[in-house]
Amino acid sequence: MIKRIIVVTLLMLLAFTISYSIHVNVLTKNLSFSLLGVYLFHTIGAFFVYSVVEVVSSKLPNQVGYAYLMMVFLKIGAFILLFQTEVFVKDALSQAERISLVVPLFLFLIAEALAVGKRLNNK
Repeated sequence: MIKRIIVVTLLMLLAFTISYSIHVNVLTKNLSFSLLGVYLFHTIGAFFVYSVVEVVSSKLPNQVGYAYLMMVFLKIGAFILLFQTEVFVKDALSQAERISLVVPLFLFLIAEALAVGKRLNNK
């Protein structure tokens, strides 16, 4: 269990470094929020989601899907709470800002889903 968590954490850190560096190099406009903060939030959130799924998988294997859904909703709620002053106060975000919020969300959501799906298929 610990080995799988470490491997997934390293893969998430690799995805963070590659995608963040590409995103910063492609981005030409200054954003009203910290792009690094958004990426760090999703990286740490993905670690917690996968860790909880691993723990629930070892204790209650029939409830893993529900635990994953619950953690994804908690992660989205925490994102809204933490970034509401930086992101949601502005009346209208520019197209670049909207894309800069959605790219890390979907990147790490897909990475989480793949890791959890692989975990569930191994059982």
